Amino acid sequence: MSIRQWAAHAALFTWTVTVLHAQAQTAAPTPPPATVPARAPLRLDDVLRGARENAAVTITRRALDAARADVLSADHAPAPVLTAKSSSIDLQNGIGAGSLANKRIDNSLGIDWTLERGGKRRARVDAAERAAEAAQADVDDTQVQQVIAAGNAYFDLLGAQERLAEVGEIERSAGQLASTSNRRVQAGDLAAQEASRAEIESQRSRLETRTAELDRERARLTLAQLLGPTAPVRGADANPADWPGTGAALPEGDVDALVETRADVRAALARVAANEGRLALAEAQRSADVTLGVSIDRYPGVSNRLLEVRASIPLNWSYRFEGEIGRAQAELAQARETLAKTRHDARLELLRLRAEAENNQRRLQTFEGDILTRARKVADNAELAYRRGAMSLTDLLDARRTVRATQLDAINARVDHAKASLAWRLRTQPSLSP
Repeated sequence: MSIRQWAAHAALFTWTVTVLHAQAQTAAPTPPPATVPARAPLRLDDVLRGARENAAVTITRRALDAARADVLSADHAPAPVLTAKSSSIDLQNGIGAGSLANKRIDNSLGIDWTLERGGKRRARVDAAERAAEAAQADVDDTQVQQVIAAGNAYFDLLGAQERLAEVGEIERSAGQLASTSNRRVQAGDLAAQEASRAEIESQRSRLETRTAELDRERARLTLAQLLGPTAPVRGADANPADWPGTGAALPEGDVDALVETRADVRAALARVAANEGRLALAEAQRSADVTLGVSIDRYPGVSNRLLEVRASIPLNWSYRFEGEIGRAQAELAQARETLAKTRHDARLELLRLRAEAENNQRRLQTFEGDILTRARKVADNAELAYRRGAMSLTDLLDARRTVRATQLDAINARVDHAKASLAWRLRTQPSLSP
């Protein structure tokens, strides 16, 4: 076979392999690209539920676990002490001949108990239990704070989404007006100056849309930060049921009574009780503890059953634990001052929340019942008048700006009303955790 024939066969073989490979690739189904399952937008209940167990609450729960462990540490008596010793070893005359058991060495085995006096254990346990109650109240307060923050972020996201939709509609309307104005200029029906104003308004609307998109992304990231990585935030579900109605009556209640049910006030109360227990423990140090002991001795050549009974007590004549007691008294006074401040701040916060809720409710009622309706009517009349040639472009743009600002203010009023109502409701309801 010649070289030319070898080359022809090789080319035919290469072409055959290429064709078969192409057919195999065509016949084999192409695997679909991996897709990440889409997550539904969050609703208010999902947000509040996730905020109750976010990272901040989990960290506070760890402090509660530590406080409960402190109760176990406090609730036990001093452990007995086992003592083994060898004494009376005569280094001058020797310890005698024979086995180790017969040498003149006093071997003893004993045990000692320390008896706490003055109620130290009870005071120690009381202080630890009150500290655990304060830690539990801290968990409740952290939950309330995180739920309020997450609810505010949720309504901010809802408001940002509504503002983006509103601004997007304004951008589309401004773009249509700019296009219409350019066609009228080409037809000689409108001055170029007027068309330039419409084009400027369209560009401003596009910039406002970009700003609204940024605001929505910021609100989404803020909500995601509060909920943590376990609850990815794709958006907020604009469920009408999540927006509180303007006609709903705010819950009434005696502010002073509500103050005492707040978690932060309960935590401050528990810390006062814990410091009272620490003061009682410090004062109990003046009652000296007694240590009782007994041991069995064996001294070869004398007796194998020697009994020793002993008791010891510290003599605190020159020091009466003034330092420990003084520190405990200062910490108790500090805890009482903190309680008074917490009560004062809580009362003012409840008054502020109630005033904000009532004011924002009236503000939203005014927008929805009067201002927004009138602004839309004025804008519709301006659009009709402009189409009929009875209004200039400048007046139309002013009318559109007015209704745009009114609509955005109405959205802000809805968001503020929702946030104030949620904060008042959460701050006046019973504790979240058992």
